[in-house]
Amino acid sequence: MTDSLKKEFWDRLEDTRTGMLAAGSAPAVPMSHFVEDDSTAPVLWFITAKGTALAEAANSGANAQYIVSTKDEHLYARIDGQVQAVHDPAQLDRIWNVMADVWFDGGQHDSDVQLLRMDLKQAEVWLTDGSIKFLFEVAKAHLTDQQPDVGQHGTVHF
Repeated sequence: MTDSLKKEFWDRLEDTRTGMLAAGSAPAVPMSHFVEDDSTAPVLWFITAKGTALAEAANSGANAQYIVSTKDEHLYARIDGQVQAVHDPAQLDRIWNVMADVWFDGGQHDSDVQLLRMDLKQAEVWLTDGSIKFLFEVAKAHLTDQQPDVGQHGTVHF
């Protein structure tokens, strides 16, 4: 189950655009992630401003948590890892998009742009089949006194 859960997790995460990222003492804030699914060292990338609490936590290589909750992809996950601030113009060029561009007056070459790299340790993942299946399972559970089958759940290690 772990390999299929891991594959399905990555597939759904790639189709998801946002979550809440917290690191060190920096509180969770909404962020867009960029997936780099290298099977040997999976990474999530983020773009933020240098003066944020998140960027400051990343400067010290803080432990981080990224929470994803999306009904469209039927994915719920808590992803644990370590975040670090990096200077990698080639990577920034690969992931830069119109969404990032609206936050910085100088575009990707703005001196306030900070690229964050999150190296992943593990993720607790819930994959569902959607709200109709969920409602059916809840109704069935009331009739049969059995736990509803609401999808896959498990921990993925990286």
